[in-house]
Amino acid sequence: MQFGIFTVGDVTTDPTTGRTPTEHERIKATVEIAKKAEDIGLDVFATGEHHNPPFIASNPTATLAYVGAKTERIILSTATTLITTTDPVLIAEDYAKLQHLTDGRVDLMMGRGNTGPVYPWFGKDIRQGINLAIENYALLRRLWSEDVVDWSGRFRTPLQGYTSTPRPLDGVAPFVWHGSIRSPEIAEQAAYYGDGFFHNHIFWPASHTESMVRLYRQRFEHYGHGTADQAVVGLGGQFFMRKSSQDAVNEFRPYFDNAPVYGHGPSLEDFTEATPLTVGSPQQVLERTLSFRDYVGDYQRQLFLVDHAGLPLKTVLEQLDLLGEILPTMREEFAKMRKPGVPDAPTHASLVAKAGGATDSTVYAAADSATGSSDRDLDDPEVAKVLEGEL
Repeated sequence: MQFGIFTVGDVTTDPTTGRTPTEHERIKATVEIAKKAEDIGLDVFATGEHHNPPFIASNPTATLAYVGAKTERIILSTATTLITTTDPVLIAEDYAKLQHLTDGRVDLMMGRGNTGPVYPWFGKDIRQGINLAIENYALLRRLWSEDVVDWSGRFRTPLQGYTSTPRPLDGVAPFVWHGSIRSPEIAEQAAYYGDGFFHNHIFWPASHTESMVRLYRQRFEHYGHGTADQAVVGLGGQFFMRKSSQDAVNEFRPYFDNAPVYGHGPSLEDFTEATPLTVGSPQQVLERTLSFRDYVGDYQRQLFLVDHAGLPLKTVLEQLDLLGEILPTMREEFAKMRKPGVPDAPTHASLVAKAGGATDSTVYAAADSATGSSDRDLDDPEVAKVLEGEL
């Protein structure tokens, strides 16, 4: 099981001091946080993608490449690559290049994002969000798996005899997660391809997370990729901790109350009861995180949001130190509960081994042949209905 952190890259005023970091400070802080994550033994650092103020998370590949040059072991990922508004040709090139630069320490999470205005900024129609996600990802898979691609679709100009370069490292494309908070169509898409499904349940109750993950597992098995228990699941989460739980509550309250996303809404107590946000002692964070398994089953990746709402860099690094203290126990306890046959979290090395020396043109084809499916099966009426939300 992999543990890590993700950032959304918000530039938020510290409500306790009134100071707002500059964009330069926030970008540099992101790098320091990623380096600290590796130092404490985390497995994954992921950055979101935003193209609007107050965020600095545009161009995630530049950030990840720089972090990759400053680290040696940690996996670099995205906490959403905007498959709807980013040209899949660009995604294919950028993340294959990142694979080579980091010796395979990269995967990515596809998503639609949560900022409506981004669609027209990049010449897209938000009303076609799901359809864009379906078509663009189908093309992306072909760009990674086929040396020469002829293609035409609804949302971009056709490709004729196109080869995406560089080719994926070792002939194996980066592992793909499909991230969603509320869209069952995305869980369906992840299951259809046998990819990972990441449910970022930081704003939703356990019952919603349980239903989304259950849908993904059921459909994963339906498409013949393995049993429901073998589906690859990731979860989001967030915490704030101090040695004393009351100290944690007192210190975090002003940040919660004034946070752009959930501030001026439910009380901290109500929000922590209804969602996975945990504010308390390290032991409380440990126990709450272990309880996620109760409603999603064994899963492969747990990422935490720790650097948001105006928290200063010093505080974020202290949070990571505390996480590092409970990380060995967290790993041990999850391992004890893990049922036999549950797959490990995917890595580049494991994907290369699984491919068994297959060329890049057959890596994805092997997965598709398990169900007799291909990207063309998206035209199948039953599949299309599910993906378009009609079932």
